[in-house]
Amino acid sequence: MRGPRTERGRLLLILALAAAVTAFTATVPLLRGFFDLRVYYGTVHTWVHHGGLIYDYRVPGTRYGFTYPPFAAVLMLPLAVLGRNAAIAASLLVNTAALAVVLRVLAGDRWRRHGWYGWVPALCALALFEPLRDTFSFGQVNVVLLALVLADARLLTSGRGRWAGAGIGLAAAIKLTPALFIGMLLLAGRRRAAGTATAVAAAATALAAWADPAASRFYWTEALWDTGRVGRLDYVSNQSLQGVLARLGETGRPLWATAVLLTLCVWAWRTRRAAAARDWTAAFALTGAAACLVSPVTWVHHLVWLLPSFAVLLRAGRRRLAGVLYAVLCSSAVWLWGDDPSGPAGFLGSNLYTWITLGLLLGLPVGQSRAALLLPLARNASATPAAPSPASPAPMAVSGQPESSPAAPDTAAATGAAEAVGLGLGRSPSSEPTGSTSPFAAKPQSSSARASSYTAKPPPV
Repeated sequence: MRGPRTERGRLLLILALAAAVTAFTATVPLLRGFFDLRVYYGTVHTWVHHGGLIYDYRVPGTRYGFTYPPFAAVLMLPLAVLGRNAAIAASLLVNTAALAVVLRVLAGDRWRRHGWYGWVPALCALALFEPLRDTFSFGQVNVVLLALVLADARLLTSGRGRWAGAGIGLAAAIKLTPALFIGMLLLAGRRRAAGTATAVAAAATALAAWADPAASRFYWTEALWDTGRVGRLDYVSNQSLQGVLARLGETGRPLWATAVLLTLCVWAWRTRRAAAARDWTAAFALTGAAACLVSPVTWVHHLVWLLPSFAVLLRAGRRRLAGVLYAVLCSSAVWLWGDDPSGPAGFLGSNLYTWITLGLLLGLPVGQSRAALLLPLARNASATPAAPSPASPAPMAVSGQPESSPAAPDTAAATGAAEAVGLGLGRSPSSEPTGSTSPFAAKPQSSSARASSYTAKPPPV
């Protein structure tokens, strides 16, 4: 079924789609009341205006307080001069700007081809994505961290890698989860970028220690090791391996440590393959998925780290699979077992987002960039040129172009693919404020399908 061809028809379709998304987000997901932003706001105001300690503040009527490293509180100091409504507006603006950076990086160098009719439906789809809508509704920082990390992906892909690693270092100083990306840089042989990330993270941590030595000492010696400060590990919003084990009643550290070690081994093996193929989108996507799995606590809104995985699936031509997985992550399905995750159905359903993350880690297509580079070269090498004859003289090669003109579009398309990062792209109120709502390899294309793909418009993110 084709969409409307006229501008008026397209505008009416977009308006209807936007109205449906607005109605859904205003009624079904239940807005989170900017709870996490209230934590940040109260912490900073207590610290600056009342001489309180960063980690002593609690949101009135709850047991929840600040859980990030001290450098995060330093970066949030501008909240001290804002009122509550201004802080909410600032949070929305910052998250929107960060989302724009994420989409720009994931769309690669072909982002202009989509036009408004391609991007507006994509934005409507993103508004339904539960981790993303909860990030906005909680006033969380996950999209900002993702933007910082993907900025390094852009630098590595474009060849301007002098400052690559700085974004990862900043993100790791704000929150510990992105520190796994430093390991990704080491696996990829990018030692300079890994060193930059480590140096930036260390410098930011030292700055926070200078600003508040007592808070830094408390965080690194006590708060970091107390997962109870974050929330219940068995709460259904915790979609990490630790959350799965906690809902099974397995709270022992050895079993969790074994699961984490196995996950990291799989991550290292697959990330090395992606890095060897210079497939940075896949390498970053695999690392984001692994970080969500091995973190002791991965609330649903932390799963914005899966967005690069959907970019990889779309780039590999697995649109139907990407659509199904994306729809599940928009459905809030895990909350059906929020009160009782017991039994086989509870085991499968309450951990549904974890299974998706694990499946992406195991089966995400990698090596797309190298395949695109080698395919036209192999075809040219296998072709045997015909001997020139007087009636058909040998063609003269034009400088900077291959001798076989039919291969030129393939080469140009392959070069563009190598340079681009990759094209991607009802529950009851909870008593827990932290709550939030396989072979994937691409099939080989025929020569006719490849030829048509050079002129076909790429799918929206």
